Amino acid sequence: MSEEKDLQEFPLGRQNFILIATGVVVVIIGFFLLSGGGADDVSSYSPDIFNFRRMDLAPLTILLGYGIVMWGIIKK
Repeated sequence: MSEEKDLQEFPLGRQNFILIATGVVVVIIGFFLLSGGGADDVSSYSPDIFNFRRMDLAPLTILLGYGIVMWGIIKK
């Protein structure tokens, strides 16, 4: 009977799901930070593609989100 009860319990708790959902939201925010700012004319050069938001902030935000998801999975 005890083994049957252990099999029915889900290994992740409510706090784990909250952390995973938070991490997914942070990753989505990071991808939104990465997008946008295209040139109006395809033959012209736009230096906006190399700004701080796209080159530094967005990748760090995405990595932070993945870290939060991993922490949510392995947290006991």
